[in-house]
Amino acid sequence: MKSVVSIVEGDGEVEALPVLLRRLAEWLSPNDYVHVGRPIRVKRDQFLNRADEFEKKLRLAAGLCAGDGWILILLDADDDCPVELAQTIRQRAAAIIPDHFVSIVLANREYEAWFIASAEALDGCRNFVCPPQVPAAESIRAAKQWISLQIRNGAYHEVLDQPAFSARLNLERAHANSRSFRKLCSDWQRAMNHLTLAGE
Repeated sequence: MKSVVSIVEGDGEVEALPVLLRRLAEWLSPNDYVHVGRPIRVKRDQFLNRADEFEKKLRLAAGLCAGDGWILILLDADDDCPVELAQTIRQRAAAIIPDHFVSIVLANREYEAWFIASAEALDGCRNFVCPPQVPAAESIRAAKQWISLQIRNGAYHEVLDQPAFSARLNLERAHANSRSFRKLCSDWQRAMNHLTLAGE
């Protein structure tokens, strides 16, 4: 059985990412059974800047998915360069758990950018109203605030809205409109291929 254990930085992603990953499994790997574990939540700054915390969380993830699993680190890029930060994290992770398949996806700039990339599909979900003009998904510095402004009679609540939006996301549209979402999809396929070969 293939498995994936994720490391995320927000309470919303703890609930939402498994929803999204199960949908990716159906879309990209319909013939595979993939166990999607509950994500490990970290505080971004501590995880990236404290070596002991970084190692602790990676070893926890490695223990949860054993040797035949995939460890996915999903963080918001914020103002960092996604390519450079991902490379740094990958090198650090390889030094700690070299026997595990680890990939790093940095949502540019936030997880919510993927919702903007598929905003039309979210229309009517949890009072979200898609505007006539939707900006380029990864051009917005504060994606959470943009999403919140489109919600009628309320505000954006990550723990409640992220899972619901992840369930409604149009995967094809998000793939077309978001480079970082395409990275998640390509890493999914690379991971599944790696685990298939490792199991032979």
